[in-house]
Amino acid sequence: MRNIKLILCYDGTEFHGWQRQPSLRTVQQVLEEAIERLTGVRPTTTASGRTDAGVHAMGQVVHFLTASRHEPETFVRALNAMLPRDLRILDAAEMPQAFHATLDARSKRYRYTIDNARIPSPFQLRYSWHVPKPLDAGAMGRAGASLLGRHDFRSFETDWPNRMSSVRTIFDVAVARDGDLVTIEVEADGFLYNMVRSIAGTLVLVGQGKRPESWVADVLAAQDRVEAGPTAPPQGLFLLTVRYSRT
Repeated sequence: MRNIKLILCYDGTEFHGWQRQPSLRTVQQVLEEAIERLTGVRPTTTASGRTDAGVHAMGQVVHFLTASRHEPETFVRALNAMLPRDLRILDAAEMPQAFHATLDARSKRYRYTIDNARIPSPFQLRYSWHVPKPLDAGAMGRAGASLLGRHDFRSFETDWPNRMSSVRTIFDVAVARDGDLVTIEVEADGFLYNMVRSIAGTLVLVGQGKRPESWVADVLAAQDRVEAGPTAPPQGLFLLTVRYSRT
């Protein structure tokens, strides 16, 4: 058996998330059906992490075992010919048997996009959260710096506890503005359920001037989800990249 690694990008709008679900269109189900058409055997694919309904990916990583002798380039070309237009294979590689897309990931980086125009752009409706009140991106970035390092992030986890531990390490929080678009990027060694969307909703309150910059540190210390801001809607969230080495 060979271990094949794929890098995927997808528009999550019409998908009910990554994970296979009965009678629902999911990324995993659509991908596995295409691989079965190519190889004759339906595999079990494993992703670096599950994305929720409406969430997008620019660099999702997946692995699966197969007895197929197709070259990696053939997987890219043939699968893209079968897949719907909202799901693409960017790259494929044969990996050692021990490689695991989830367990071997050292960090993941997400981007959350906000349309900060007074009137929402119709071209951003599927890919951003419209927040009409002007945002102070500088204040949001300074507030987000308090999340750097290793902490218990239960204040930013929906329906805590969802995991055995809510302790994670955030390596970077970056807030930037490009015209009317404000982006929040977070890189960490792992994420809790709705963690990035909760961080985005919290930083927006700071950017609107409804909370001081110091408030985010207080939310982190409280270890209580009710102290944080709202969970931002899913369509603004993108899985950017998965790193398998910090070097």
